[in-house]
Amino acid sequence: MSSSTSDAADRDGVAAPPPARTAAIRPRRPERSAAAAGSAERPGPGRGRIAAARGARRPRWLPYLLLAPAILFELLIHIVPMVVGVWMSFVQLTKFFIANWSEAPWVGLRNYRIAVDVNGVIGKGLLQSFLITVGFSLATVALSWGLGMAAAVALQRPFGGRNVVRTLFLIPYALPAYAGIITWNFMLQRDSGMVNHVLVDQLGLASDRPFWLIGGNAFTSIVTVATWRLWPFAFLTLMAGMQSIPGDVYEASAVDGAGPLRQWRSVTLPFLRPVNMVLVLVLFLWTFADFNTPFVLFGTAQPPAGDLISFHIYNASFLTWNFGSGAAMSVLLLLFLLVVTGAYLLLTNRRSDNA
Repeated sequence: MSSSTSDAADRDGVAAPPPARTAAIRPRRPERSAAAAGSAERPGPGRGRIAAARGARRPRWLPYLLLAPAILFELLIHIVPMVVGVWMSFVQLTKFFIANWSEAPWVGLRNYRIAVDVNGVIGKGLLQSFLITVGFSLATVALSWGLGMAAAVALQRPFGGRNVVRTLFLIPYALPAYAGIITWNFMLQRDSGMVNHVLVDQLGLASDRPFWLIGGNAFTSIVTVATWRLWPFAFLTLMAGMQSIPGDVYEASAVDGAGPLRQWRSVTLPFLRPVNMVLVLVLFLWTFADFNTPFVLFGTAQPPAGDLISFHIYNASFLTWNFGSGAAMSVLLLLFLLVVTGAYLLLTNRRSDNA
């Protein structure tokens, strides 16, 4: 038929159109359904067996191996000395048995009875030291918390030079304890100390130079030095806790007419309740068992007003060479701190539940 058409076109003088090509139609691939795609992405049973085999090849003792160094050092530094100290409290470990301390005679609870006998010389001295330590701890914790809170509130809002002030406030906490306390020892000297020079010579607040490292003023000195060391920690902790308080709460309270004092009572303190619970407990434990401050400030001959219990136990052990009595005092101190900690946590948890 195509030949006849071309012949007719030739006769008419018109060129015939080229024959049409048949386009090859390829069928489209059906799209995968969501279920099929999901099944393709999920690992098959072969992959699951490979992962299980890798997990089985991982040694089960690896976590214990990683924990072993920490457990070993905890045993050597804390647990073993604590157990040895408890054992020493039940024996008569004096200078006569230091060379062969394992043969010290067993005395049972006699060291404890002597320590708690307030009618005896040892018990009376321990009770006096305990009362001085309680007053020292309460005063130091209150002053450290108050100064830390005041500084944290003052530096809560941004202003020029705030970072510089923060750094200056943290210097006492960053200094080594020995360097800071020995500097205070030089400053508190009666004749050549800077404190008496400023108070007596510059300001004229006293007619005579007082003694700060002996006598009744020793308690004021040790509270001052301990507060100087600890208040930057309270400031750092409270400042970090204030960072989590939303600024919208302060704005809303300001709109309601609350002043700075009302905002501190109604906004800042409630938000900082969990932080204060831990902070007060830590400060109390640190101050009650503080040894570095009286040892470096007063030396081995501490005044009666600065006779903290940790230093008292040290003298009872190493000056009289009665390690059994000193160990019994240490165990009593440990039990007291455990009771105070448990009672404090129980009381604060009940208040939190009732709030």
